[in-house]
Amino acid sequence: MEDHDFMAQALKEARQALTIGEFPVGCVIVHQDRIIASGARSGTRSRRPNEIDHAEMAALRRLDASDVDFSPGDLVVYSTMEPCLMCFAALALSRIGRVVYAYEDVMGGGTRCDFAALPPLYQALKPRVIGGVMRDASVDLFQAFFADPANDYWKGSLLANYTAGQ
Repeated sequence: MEDHDFMAQALKEARQALTIGEFPVGCVIVHQDRIIASGARSGTRSRRPNEIDHAEMAALRRLDASDVDFSPGDLVVYSTMEPCLMCFAALALSRIGRVVYAYEDVMGGGTRCDFAALPPLYQALKPRVIGGVMRDASVDLFQAFFADPANDYWKGSLLANYTAGQ
């Protein structure tokens, strides 16, 4: 399988989140061409959005509960949106080998942070990053999310305005 095939599965997770009114981020973790964990964003529909239950964090929790034997450096994470700084740090600390994302997060993306400016622990852990895989399909989901008047999560934000212009 190729990056597009696995990103399609992450997009499926994101579509399911969007269907129930959640921010449309989906994530799958792959080992040796097999999805071994997945997750979707949750906690964005409430009056006080939960900023911890990101798709990548959900997938990492499921990975921890799996019985698959793997070397973390052999894992690839596919996310429909560039991981935020929290998620990217968690992926790096988990020693994930490669991160592939669809849509850049102009407001909070963490993959472009300056690792050289971080403490030594993080400098040694930076995964390889590939962006823009199936970007248009992901942009469509975010445009649908922000166009729905019932969704006020990040409404009027830099990300919402950037997405509207795509």
